[in-house]
Amino acid sequence: MANTHQKLAHAIGEYLAWLEARAYRNTKARMRYERALTAFLVFVKEKGIAWEDTFTLDTLKGFRTWCKLPNPSHALRGLSSYLFREGRLSQPLLMPNYQIDLPDIYEDYLRYHEQSKQIPYRQIKQIRRVLTSLHEYLEKAKIPLSRLSIEQVDSFLATFCQPFAPDTCKTYRSYLRSFLTYLYQERSILSRDLAPLVRGNRLYAQAKPPKFLRPHEVQRLFAGLRLSSATDIRTYAMVHLAYSLGVRPIEISKISLDDIAFGKGQLTLPDTKSTNPLVLPLPEHTIKAITAYLVGARPDSKSRRLFVSFQSPYRPISGETVGRSITRAMKQTGLCSSAYWLRHTYAQNLLESGGSIFEIKEMLGHDKIESTKNYLHIHISLMRKVLFDETL
Repeated sequence: MANTHQKLAHAIGEYLAWLEARAYRNTKARMRYERALTAFLVFVKEKGIAWEDTFTLDTLKGFRTWCKLPNPSHALRGLSSYLFREGRLSQPLLMPNYQIDLPDIYEDYLRYHEQSKQIPYRQIKQIRRVLTSLHEYLEKAKIPLSRLSIEQVDSFLATFCQPFAPDTCKTYRSYLRSFLTYLYQERSILSRDLAPLVRGNRLYAQAKPPKFLRPHEVQRLFAGLRLSSATDIRTYAMVHLAYSLGVRPIEISKISLDDIAFGKGQLTLPDTKSTNPLVLPLPEHTIKAITAYLVGARPDSKSRRLFVSFQSPYRPISGETVGRSITRAMKQTGLCSSAYWLRHTYAQNLLESGGSIFEIKEMLGHDKIESTKNYLHIHISLMRKVLFDETL
């Protein structure tokens, strides 16, 4: 157990240092976290808790009973989330109101779904939310899972989806359909596959057109980018990649030093949303921005990822960090926009330069041309010209 105590003490020290680097220095919140985590360290040592049992719901409940400090769970949840992001925990600690023990059939499905389809933990948490609500609905109505009918499924969805946006409801319905198929095909609990019968209301409203930057806004963005700190230089390179190549924040975060061919002026993206490898030409100004970051800002890290943190041990940053950095830079120049606007701006530029829908599909890394059409709502006259060869 001594190894667990040392491992936990080291993790707490790193987490507190991480908080301090993010403007928590000398604040009451940070001091409360430090007191709570110090108490947790004593609790784990006193109870002889193994590392694999440290961040569990049972340990949290025991600690909350043992600890006399107010709201110690927040610090523990923050620590577990930090370790999860760093890859040292398989999942962060969930608060009791976010997770309850479900009957075996639900838990078996979650394990099956996670293992067979390699579903990320965040999505599994969303699926658990839907299944938990379904279980509570059936328990309250005293309906056995084996007797579930499509009318009851519709009744559940009508209540459960009421507070959510249409796109969110669509996602939750897909989670439920997958579970119903599992009950029918894998477990033979249902006598009929109800999944095809789960449908949402048809939406007739037109999709909102993508938001993009006009030429004068692009000039305003690049004229206003700062280069006064290492963080600014890193963001400068990110903005260039997002604008000149249309890559997503998550893809920018995954770029490795081995993906960049400076001599050829090419960038290879082996891991895209569509899973299709993508080779893109690197404009000269983007190469210069990356070089400036490598030479003047990037810490000496063992990681081969292009973009790393500025806090030791200099680990790769997440797609969320990339998105926030780009969005913050855009807002600092007075643009009320987000990082994804640059991807739509890239599509707009390809369209106005005469690119066909098929060429734009390849450059954006889309599997289906229907996905690319969503970007061509930007300029309806050019869209008609590209798709129908009309002279307007």
